[in-house]
Amino acid sequence: MATLTDIFIDEKTIFQNLERHRKPDPGRVAAVLDKARELKGLTPEETAVLLQADDPDSDEQVFTAARDVKLGIYGRRLVLFAPMYVTNECHNNCLYCAFRRDNKDLRRKTLTTDEVRSETRALVTQGHKRLLLVYGESCGVDYIADTIAAVYDTKVDNGEIRRVNVNLAPLSVEDFKVLKGTGIGTYQCFQETYHQETYAKMHPSGAKSRYDWRLFALDRAQQAGIDDVAVGVLFGLYDWKFEMLALMQHAAHLEREFGTGPHTISFPRMEPALNSEVSVNPPYPVSDRDMKRVVAILRLAVPYTGLILTTREKPEMRRELMELGTSQLSAGSRTHPGAYSDDHREHAPDVEQFTLGDTRPLDEVIRDIAAMGYMPSFCTGCYRLGRTGGDFMELAKPGLIQKFCLPNAMLTFKEYLLDYASEATREMGLRAIEDQMGDIPTVQRRQETCGRLLRIEQGERDLYF
Repeated sequence: MATLTDIFIDEKTIFQNLERHRKPDPGRVAAVLDKARELKGLTPEETAVLLQADDPDSDEQVFTAARDVKLGIYGRRLVLFAPMYVTNECHNNCLYCAFRRDNKDLRRKTLTTDEVRSETRALVTQGHKRLLLVYGESCGVDYIADTIAAVYDTKVDNGEIRRVNVNLAPLSVEDFKVLKGTGIGTYQCFQETYHQETYAKMHPSGAKSRYDWRLFALDRAQQAGIDDVAVGVLFGLYDWKFEMLALMQHAAHLEREFGTGPHTISFPRMEPALNSEVSVNPPYPVSDRDMKRVVAILRLAVPYTGLILTTREKPEMRRELMELGTSQLSAGSRTHPGAYSDDHREHAPDVEQFTLGDTRPLDEVIRDIAAMGYMPSFCTGCYRLGRTGGDFMELAKPGLIQKFCLPNAMLTFKEYLLDYASEATREMGLRAIEDQMGDIPTVQRRQETCGRLLRIEQGERDLYF
């Protein structure tokens, strides 16, 4: 196992790969796409070929392959969650973030455990089952553990949060062990940018200024027993093609050291934030076309890794990115503490982290994606049955994921439709379940799923395979 001082992001190799494959031959692009369709992933060099294939014809070929790969592995299932911002207080001074320490115009707030329960009740009442708790650098591990416990302890009629994932600052191995004991699902820690010079410029002070401490956060989490970890970058800080190959290097490092790559990859694009010139005028803006290329190439390069789409993007762009590779998305999101129970503003620049592109409520998002032919899912079965880390990746092989994930999606969606949905969404959703029942690969599992759907109609809840 590598020591936690050996920087594994090799910038020289990334630049060499991009230069070597500048303007690739169409035959080479076709060969890479043929390999991608085998669902075995791509090497950094093969990924660089697709990154440098910069013409409309290549785009369409890449997009078509990405749609095929996504459908082959994930089917039409989309997992939904909401972020809960626990605090907007922070010791860091990230130039692109409204929460940075030196932003004197931001109203600061850290939720008490009672306020966390109130936020949880508000989200459960909407129908959410999965939360992402978002913490600042100022939060200690005991407070983190208390707030996670508060979420899990909160019940509202038939509803509850069944899985908490967390996005928080790097911890020591000892503190990660405490976090592991809280029963979290996935631990997220985004590098923001893997380019060291840019990283130093964008993080001038605070603990986050330590590039290597953040880079090895997921290693320490794995050493503490947290086997579902997640990576991501903030697109717009540096060249997106560089960041893509750096993400591949990080994924390969985790695979090499711990036997499994990241559970999910996030690809947020920079959006305006209060008093942040960098956020308004990104150093390396990413166009809508390139954003689609980001998602499609990620899906081809790491086919079994979940790709998370946030509400930074507008509804129209979210619809396109769902087709190209997204497997999870947030819905009904707000990006400031207390947003769901006390502050229902769609846009609150004096407290929020950044400007949202999609402010639609959960019910409207669900009705939209069901109308597009997707199966909304709130499933948490894999976490609760120990199908995490490498075990989950084994199940993610083509066909196997449909045996568990699609039926579980239907079961959780049926709960939502009965307990929370508007009449229009309920009608649309029930049709979606009926239409997609044939996608379950075996007659026996279809029959079992129909039986459990009936039990849900009769009042049972929380059924899963």
